[in-house]
Amino acid sequence: SLTQNRHSLHLGDCAAALARYGRERRRDLGLAAEQLRLARRHLGRITGHVGAEDVLDIIFRDFCVGK
Repeated sequence: SLTQNRHSLHLGDCAAALARYGRERRRDLGLAAEQLRLARRHLGRITGHVGAEDVLDIIFRDFCVGK
């Protein structure tokens, strides 16, 4: 089903971000933290958790703020 495909894609993206975190954590903590943020965001898309950052992304993407 569509929902299962969407969940599968988000889980794959989450796993990829966690793999990148594993590679980055010893080299650059800032880049490693970004990968954890991305992994959390993909899990949030599955669970329905929407954070302030998601709302801001939609506002700035879909509306002409400041123009």
